[in-house]
Amino acid sequence: MAKKREINVQNIPIAVVDHNNSDYISITDMLKAKEGDYFVEHWLRNRNTVEFLGIWESINNAGFNYVEFDVIKSHTGLNSFKISVKEWAARTNAIGLIAKAGRYGGTYAHKDIAFEFGSWISPAFKLYLIKEFQRLKEIESNTHHLEWNFRRSLAATNYRIQTDAIKEKLIPWSDTLQKSDVYIYAEEADLVNLALFGLTAKQWKEQYPEAATGTIRDCADTHSLIVLSNLENLNAVWIRQGIGKKERYEMMREAAINQLTSLQKYLADPSTIESPNKTKILPDNKTLTLRPPY
Repeated sequence: MAKKREINVQNIPIAVVDHNNSDYISITDMLKAKEGDYFVEHWLRNRNTVEFLGIWESINNAGFNYVEFDVIKSHTGLNSFKISVKEWAARTNAIGLIAKAGRYGGTYAHKDIAFEFGSWISPAFKLYLIKEFQRLKEIESNTHHLEWNFRRSLAATNYRIQTDAIKEKLIPWSDTLQKSDVYIYAEEADLVNLALFGLTAKQWKEQYPEAATGTIRDCADTHSLIVLSNLENLNAVWIRQGIGKKERYEMMREAAINQLTSLQKYLADPSTIESPNKTKILPDNKTLTLRPPY
């Protein structure tokens, strides 16, 4: 379970965590808004609750145990019926409710279920809960966009470092750039693209014609932009060292694979690194077989 975030609903701090790439809200925290001595188990005893959970699991959980669910549902409404979250999950293989011990302990529910739980507390509490959760997601979305824009700007800045190296070492000195000089810049940019994405800018345009106003770099995710910046710096150093194009490509390719592999180890939710642009470019360096035009 990832690091928790927090929302405040009617002066009650409520934890939100990422679990299996989805947002789960602490219904243990939410229960503090319920007047009197109530527990999550009281909510689970309700037949409407069990039916709602069964419908949610049938939509979202291919491994849901319908046989056990029917047994449990048949006992709802009886005075002797009670069931804990752990028992519910163990018997039905449910994924919508989880009970955790430790640092972020308590009972957590998928946001869909947490909103339903909010109705049990009070209609007003549910509305405030939804409003605060939406505010949290808007903040996170804006933060993600700012981070992506920063990485894109960093890559663009490092591109200037690369072009300076090209001008110093690959292009004969001249007061005025020649048309052939522009091609040298483009070829070096595509060498980096090829090492990271497995595609040149032209090949990407042909593969994603719907992204007419964007570039391969505009549609890269945050991890790719980090690696892109690193590769541009490395390429500039290697150009100044006089290393040939073929060797530089092979070294950049190896660096791209190693760096992306390291970054992916710490990725909890792919959506947190995606480009805000429609077309997503997620390099797959284990399967790409394209070769550079030496």
